[in-house]
Amino acid sequence: MSNPWIVVGATAAIIALSAFFVAIEFALLAAKRHRLEDAAATSRSARAALRSSGELTVVLAGSQLGITACTLALGAITKPAVHHALTPWLESWGMPLWTADVASFVLALVFVTFLHLVVGEMAPKSWAIAHPERSAIVLAIPMRAFMAVFRPALLGLNALANRCVRAVGVEPVDEAASGQDPRALRQLVEHSANVGALDASYSAQLSGALDLESATLGDLVREHAVPTAVGEGATVADVQAASRRSGHLRVLVGDGRDLRRVIHVRDTLDLPGEASIADVSRPVFSLPAATPLSEALASMRETRNHLAVVTGPDERTTGVVTLADVLRTLFPQATAA
Repeated sequence: MSNPWIVVGATAAIIALSAFFVAIEFALLAAKRHRLEDAAATSRSARAALRSSGELTVVLAGSQLGITACTLALGAITKPAVHHALTPWLESWGMPLWTADVASFVLALVFVTFLHLVVGEMAPKSWAIAHPERSAIVLAIPMRAFMAVFRPALLGLNALANRCVRAVGVEPVDEAASGQDPRALRQLVEHSANVGALDASYSAQLSGALDLESATLGDLVREHAVPTAVGEGATVADVQAASRRSGHLRVLVGDGRDLRRVIHVRDTLDLPGEASIADVSRPVFSLPAATPLSEALASMRETRNHLAVVTGPDERTTGVVTLADVLRTLFPQATAA
C-alpha cells in the first residue's frame, strides 16, 4: 500500500479487531455465570454472553483465530509499510543502504510489536478483567456473529485440540469452573482457624455449611433410633400420651417402618381423648436417604415442614430428621449455646 493513510486506517482497524478478540476472551473467563444469568432476563446481549459461556472452548478458539489473523495482518501490512518508510529516512542520515535496511526492519518490528502488545492486547485485557460481565455483555453479539460465520472451522479446530488434550489423559470441558470446590474451601477454613485468623465458632459454622454440599439425609439418621409413632387406629389420647413420653410435638402415624402420616399434638387439644385422629392427621413429608442435606433443607423450608421421614431404596422408613437436626449440623456452636 503506497498511500500512508490507507496503511494507518488498516492498522487501526486491525488493532481494534485484536483488542475485541482479546477482550471477549478474558471477559468470558472472568465473568461470573450467575451474574450473566441475572442480566439475561432483560438483556439480549446478556443472553448471547450466557450462550458463549456455555461453549467456552469454541469461543476461545474463535478469539485465538481472530488474534492470530490480526497478528499476521499487521505483519503483512503495517510492518512492511513502516520498514519502507524508515529506510530512506535512515539513509538520509548517511547510513549505508544495508545498514538502513536492517535498522528500519528492526525498528518496524519493535514498533508493530509494541503497538499490538500494548494497544491490541494488554489494554483490552485489563479492561475486560476489571469489568468482566459488562465487557462480556457489550461484546457478545458481535462475537456471536463472528462465530456464526466461522463456526464450522472453529468446531473442527476445537475437535482437533480436544483430541490432543485427551491424548495426554485430560478430559476437556466446555465451561470454566467458577469459585472454589468444597474441599479447597474446607482447607482454607481449617488453615485460617489454625493460624488464629478465624474464630473457632465461625470455623465450626463454616465447616457445617460446607458439610451441606456432601452430606445426605441418611447421614443424620441415628442408628437404632425409634421414631415417636402411634398405630393407624390410635386415638387422641394415644397421641397425647406418646407426645408426653417423648417430648415431641409431632407424632407419626403408622405401623413399624411404614409411616405414612403425621399429626401435631396441638391439633388434638380441643378433641376428646377417645376421638379418632384420622381427620386431623396429614400425609407425612418424606425424602430419600440419598437427598443432599442442602437440597433437603431447601425443600423443608419451601414446604414449611419441620419433620421429614427418611426413606430407603425400598421406600420404607429408615429414620426421621427434623429441621432442628439440619440446623444443628449447620450451626453446632449456636445450638449448643
